[in-house]
Amino acid sequence: MEGQITLTGLRVRGRHGVFDFEREQGQDFVIDVRLELDLAPAAASDDVGDTVHYGELAGRLAEIVGGEPVNLIETLADRLLVACLDDERVAAAEVTVHKPQAPIPHEFADVAVTVRRSRT
Repeated sequence: MEGQITLTGLRVRGRHGVFDFEREQGQDFVIDVRLELDLAPAAASDDVGDTVHYGELAGRLAEIVGGEPVNLIETLADRLLVACLDDERVAAAEVTVHKPQAPIPHEFADVAVTVRRSRT
């Protein structure tokens, strides 16, 4: 049974960006993740060990966002994507990194980068 696990709106403070003030002051980043995997084993067993534990995944993603700074949200998105694919049960993953407080001198709602990768 192919399915998806979706985690949206994970808000974490990070110090990513190309400008010194972004690294000094930090800002909020919002992460959305979609995992594609076979949900049949978990549905049959009713055991969290047979699926991706989204609470643990959220913790790992938060560690990455709150960890070592990078210049670009493209790089951050790739690091998060790699973490999502660490679980061999995940056939494909998509990660969107939102930077709603990006230093843009115009009014805007959001800036985001989305990356996707599958095992095949």
